[in-house]
Amino acid sequence: MSAATTRSRTARTPVPDRLCAEAVDLARAAAEEAAAPGVVGEHAGVVSEGDRVVTHYFESKEPGYRGWRWAVTVARASRAKNVTLDETVLLPGADALLAPQWVPWSERLRPGDLGPGDLLPTEAEDPRLEPGWTGEDEPPPNSIVSEELAELVDAEDAELTDRPVAISRGSIAAVADELGTRRARVLSRYGLYEAADRWDEAFGPKTPMAQAAPATCVSCAFLIPMAGSLKQAFGVCANEISPADGHVVSLAYGCGGHSEAAVMPTPPKPAAHALDTMRVDEYAFRSERDGGSVPPEPDGASEDLGHS
Repeated sequence: MSAATTRSRTARTPVPDRLCAEAVDLARAAAEEAAAPGVVGEHAGVVSEGDRVVTHYFESKEPGYRGWRWAVTVARASRAKNVTLDETVLLPGADALLAPQWVPWSERLRPGDLGPGDLLPTEAEDPRLEPGWTGEDEPPPNSIVSEELAELVDAEDAELTDRPVAISRGSIAAVADELGTRRARVLSRYGLYEAADRWDEAFGPKTPMAQAAPATCVSCAFLIPMAGSLKQAFGVCANEISPADGHVVSLAYGCGGHSEAAVMPTPPKPAAHALDTMRVDEYAFRSERDGGSVPPEPDGASEDLGHS
């Protein structure tokens, strides 16, 4: 074995320095000073960090730090016999109980977390958004397009139309306002697809409610159509009894509240009460003596008893 091979192996796996490896008491005292007496457990091993640099590991008995170890690094100078303290730190072991990995706040947000007064900023390069019509195509000073090029564009537009006067850019802005597209940013195709997937998962054809529905929302009278490119696949439910009331639903969604699922017959109306107000019925003040079930003359027993 050559000397070069021996040096390369030694550099990869250095042998722990003897004096540093024997300084267990120094390392334990440093760990107890950093933690507390009784918290530092048994000696768990020695690892060589380099020439005359060794790290001692001690088990941690601190509550809540299961599997953690106290790491105390000691070192000594060349040709010196005194071992000095380098650093003391509490490190997790292979089976340590660790906190979940930190997640940015933008990824921790869930629907319903935004409350009154809260602000949710969007990133400048948010893939869900893309630039809208901002008026940057107008002539200077609002655009980098030269005035000559803008006049050339207007002239070409006039040649392609039969109108004597080309459409001004001010009218384009008015149309953009009317269509609601004069915004700094609008939804990108990715943003539309992401919203569509989210709505389809909540109120789509694969949900248990839609699987048991008698019909789909496309034929329901409670469906309010949407505008834009999503109107071919989604709408808004307006049935207060439906679980999707006020939510965006897929046209393939359905529930038991479908308007045509079970049409109840119209209940029969009772006949109007007939009241004759043109004729007067005559009634006697006293009943006839020969009518009724009571005899007109009292019997003898009644007279003896004093009854009339």
